[in-house]
Amino acid sequence: MTTRQRASAREVIALVADDFHELAHELAHKERDFGPDGPLAWPGYDDSRARAARRTGESESVVCGTASVEGTRAVLIAFEFGFLGGSLGVRTGDRLEAAYRYAREHRLPVVPLVATGGSRMQEGMLALTQLQRVARQSALTREAGLAQVAVLRDPTTGGGWATLGAGADVVLALPGAQVGFAGSRVRPPDADPTAYTSEAQVAAGSADAVVRPEELRETLGRWLRLLTGVSAEPAPVPEALGATDPPASGWAAVHRARSPQRPRAARYLDAYFTDRLAISGDRCGGADPAGMLCGFGTHQGRDHARTVAYAAQTGAATRPAGYRTAARLIRLADRLGIPVLTLVDTPGAANDAEAERQGAGAAIAELFGVVATARTPITTLVIGEGGSGGALALAAPGRTWATPDSYFSVIAPELAAAILKRPESETELTADQLRVRPQDLAELGVIRPTRPH
Repeated sequence: MTTRQRASAREVIALVADDFHELAHELAHKERDFGPDGPLAWPGYDDSRARAARRTGESESVVCGTASVEGTRAVLIAFEFGFLGGSLGVRTGDRLEAAYRYAREHRLPVVPLVATGGSRMQEGMLALTQLQRVARQSALTREAGLAQVAVLRDPTTGGGWATLGAGADVVLALPGAQVGFAGSRVRPPDADPTAYTSEAQVAAGSADAVVRPEELRETLGRWLRLLTGVSAEPAPVPEALGATDPPASGWAAVHRARSPQRPRAARYLDAYFTDRLAISGDRCGGADPAGMLCGFGTHQGRDHARTVAYAAQTGAATRPAGYRTAARLIRLADRLGIPVLTLVDTPGAANDAEAERQGAGAAIAELFGVVATARTPITTLVIGEGGSGGALALAAPGRTWATPDSYFSVIAPELAAAILKRPESETELTADQLRVRPQDLAELGVIRPTRPH
């Protein structure tokens, strides 16, 4: 099955669900009746709806119901593009509102399987205002601590993309799907068509991953299982994977942390999780896959497995999009009641001109605030370089540990020496005076002295 075949609502439900129970009875009494040709008396509207019903076998542009996806119950909202282009009208809004209400009443995550051209012109502004209804229902579901995982099919444009799609907690997309606020008939004639694709939305930080149809059920099931794994227990501190003896000097600590052989974030995450999935992008037009790894995974403890969210620096300078993605991750975990693990490893925040134009200071400030106010427990391990505020922003106050091959410093020793107008020969002395070693940091009360058991 390809996106160009534009699978029907029932076909895409069958693609992802182990079973499906339509909410027909729950929805029927909530749908309103109109006079001939709808609320605007648009000539021929009733005939168009009748033809769409005969062609698709559906009475509206969405099919809503409950399903088990790889063992996790959820509310599915599947758009039928063959019914007037999957457009949103007042009755569509009735169904969507009823589905979201059902999800909250039964504490179920919501999965919109989106394929829509936007709002229904034959219902005018009444159709457009359904976006406000949908946005409110999505927000109420978010406040209730329930996950929303959207799947973008071909096409996903207009208000459907700007509410059910882009407003979800995790956004998956089928390969080659047309995705964008502007549909193909309303965008500028000279617009680059590749900008309106699922792949482009992932690159721009507006979607998390492109998933092939044959992998969709498994991937969606994994996401639903991870995002429903509520736990009040803090994430355990990972075992150190590199050096085990404390560094002899501050400069030795710096050299260890900068060694190319030192274990990086990916190795720690592989050792810590039995299964993990990544989120990508800050939802503001940016992504930092080279500097910040974020997502959710399964950690197998002594007694049981549980979901832990993670935000991990990779050893590179962290860009503004990386900080915003980490803030997005922690907010989501906080709302869902999932503990967080952060791994600190950066020489510092990116300090080039482009980083300033992208709002480096504001992004770091946002992350500081999110970490400071999170209700879910955050566990931090410094695994390499702890370079100034760009590293500290990801560290949990009072719950930070450090490996023997790491350091944490107010500034890099070389830069500290330069600011103090010291000769280069005094860099090592400066490193010692800054007290950057893990044992120094423990003595100062900046980090925890030992790993908890």
